[in-house]
Amino acid sequence: MSDDIETTLPRRQLGQYLREARQAANMTLEQVAPMMQWSTSKLQRVEKGQSPKVRELDVEALCRIYDVDDDLTSALKGLAQQATVKSWWHAFDDLIEGNFNLYVGLESNAHRLALYRPDVVPGILQTPEYARVLDRAYFPDEPTEDLERRAQLRLKRQALIHRKTQPASAEFILNEATLRYVVGGPEVMAVQLHHLANMPQNVAVRIQPFSAGFPLGIAPGPFVILDFGIDAKGREAAPTVVYVESYAGDMYLERPKDVGRYRQAYNTIQQSTLDVPTSKSLLRRVAREYESDR
Repeated sequence: MSDDIETTLPRRQLGQYLREARQAANMTLEQVAPMMQWSTSKLQRVEKGQSPKVRELDVEALCRIYDVDDDLTSALKGLAQQATVKSWWHAFDDLIEGNFNLYVGLESNAHRLALYRPDVVPGILQTPEYARVLDRAYFPDEPTEDLERRAQLRLKRQALIHRKTQPASAEFILNEATLRYVVGGPEVMAVQLHHLANMPQNVAVRIQPFSAGFPLGIAPGPFVILDFGIDAKGREAAPTVVYVESYAGDMYLERPKDVGRYRQAYNTIQQSTLDVPTSKSLLRRVAREYESDR
């Protein structure tokens, strides 16, 4: 993919969600295409993210066929609008409903994750109570039932790395500060750190100690590199995406030079981390410290 090519991410994600909606409605391509006055191949291209333009009216029509709720319909129309924009990064918050999490859709299809987080335990590794404490602070006005749904979403996301069949490969680099910032009190922290120390073999948790300083010369914010595996022809199933999280809005990077820069940054940070066994030992030691404080 050349540096100036338009992003394929919005339309790939739009196609994925439309395909999932069709399957949830127990409908085939052959059933739906005539209802749209399309060929089966056209509908298939839309679902594969290969159609250069999908009209919002068409998305709305498909959502009616699949009996998709209004919130998701609005989000998918936002993706259709975003898919026509030629740019190398996207902050989707202005076009897509806040309760529609584009990142979760990407993550659920990833074959490999490489994540750097300098402050808190990432959502996919959080215990339920750790997640609830953070959500209560971040969404103070939300009712309890909505906060509980957020915690349950995190638990569902963890199936990606815990499932028995072809779990994703993942490596997480956490700064030692993550172990020391207290979320919910000593008991919550002890359970969370033991959870991190007991990850399955396909998941590597590495701790960057305070003594590592700043190997990049700056303190980078959190980011995730998502790879989507190889197809039957030995090609990338989808271009690698770097997700960069910020308080003001999130970015999704696809340009090869941007992906390469983040890979280099990740590799540099990794060289400053403790190895996995030593990281596990540190996690358990700090967990015991919290247990003694209860």
